[in-house]
Amino acid sequence: MKYLKPAVIVLVAVAALVISWFASPAMFTIVTVLVFLTALGLTLGRDTVRQAQRADRLPPRGVALPRVVAPPRVVAPSGAVTASWAAMPSRAATPSRAATKSRAGTKSRAAPKSRAATASRSSGRGKPPRAAAARGRRRSEVLHPDATVTFSEERQAAGVDEVFAALDDQLIGLVPVKQKVEEIASLLLVDRVRQRFGLQAPRPNMHMCFTGEPGTGKTTVALQMADLLHRLGYLEEGHLVHAMRDDLVGEFIGQTAPKTKRILDRAMGGVLFIDEAYYLYRAHDSKDYGQECIDILLQVMENDRDKLVVILAGYKDRMDEFFECNPGMSSRIAHHVDFAPYDLDELAAIGRGMLDRACYYLSDEAEAAFRDYLTLRMSQPHFANARSVRNELEGARLRHAHRIASHPELSRSKDDLMRLEAADILSSPVLSLGASLDAIEESFRQH
Repeated sequence: MKYLKPAVIVLVAVAALVISWFASPAMFTIVTVLVFLTALGLTLGRDTVRQAQRADRLPPRGVALPRVVAPPRVVAPSGAVTASWAAMPSRAATPSRAATKSRAGTKSRAAPKSRAATASRSSGRGKPPRAAAARGRRRSEVLHPDATVTFSEERQAAGVDEVFAALDDQLIGLVPVKQKVEEIASLLLVDRVRQRFGLQAPRPNMHMCFTGEPGTGKTTVALQMADLLHRLGYLEEGHLVHAMRDDLVGEFIGQTAPKTKRILDRAMGGVLFIDEAYYLYRAHDSKDYGQECIDILLQVMENDRDKLVVILAGYKDRMDEFFECNPGMSSRIAHHVDFAPYDLDELAAIGRGMLDRACYYLSDEAEAAFRDYLTLRMSQPHFANARSVRNELEGARLRHAHRIASHPELSRSKDDLMRLEAADILSSPVLSLGASLDAIEESFRQH
């Protein structure tokens, strides 16, 4: 029934248009205009009626609508949360001192998590908030001139022994490197105690250069150094940002400065580790933009050395050439640490440590085969010390898994899943190539 009246009106209009069409053109024009005006009037009239009906539902002007306000949450002394209209404070009222203490003493479930996350971000290494706060209070205490301190307590308060233990656990050998790290820690520790006595000294320069072959532990030491500098209060955070030439230098005009500044912003408060730093400068390429990156680094290393430590790394001979071409960079490096290559016994010990952490071990025959592999591999080009050891052991694990899975009908014990045999080592492509070269050399000698 709702659509009956509009349908009748439409039918009448269509009939009138059809009759006028056959009557005369003038009649058709008049009827068309009348139909259009009628439709327009009906539409406007319907809108006017709807607006009037909507206005009738609204209250008179000046009358405020009632507001429904939810009761406030009130924390009872027992800790239960209740609702009370009487406890609702007015807008002009201020909370009393007792209410302020009650709210300050109330702990929500999310509050401890938020405080822990904030402490983790501020420290950069996820240190316990209480320990970090205790170290901060200890640094801010001013001692009496007649007071005495013991550095064993200072080392324990700073937690530097944990860093040294991590270095001993992760790195085999490298005695000179570890000694250099201890010297730097001693300098900062003594400087920290001097400040507690009110003795002021210039902030030491901590920019470093790590030189050595690949796989000698430069990145690992840089990570521990970042943690150490943070624990001793030299850096606000203990994070490390690893960068290479592609992360700092652009390919076209205007790209180098934004890329370099972006990396520097990420590293602020921590350590910027630039691996293969000599690639930043290309003397033979006049259109290279590496010099722009170096200029920015020099400025930041000088002006923001209290916020950032830069560690350059690479081969020793190439780094020496880099410093000769960039004397400004050389003068800003305070500590040069050389990482000597590992010998055979140290590489074997590194391999045993890697296997032990992965719950594997070498049989006696596999141990001998592994040392033969290392002897041969050390004489070949592109040897990467601990990285080559890791790659070979990964291949040995692969061959061990294939050897065991190739005979599914056999029963295997836990020891079978952990023990690497000589066949897993001797199947290495390096040993196969070495045997082929020995055979060729022997045939040449015979002829």
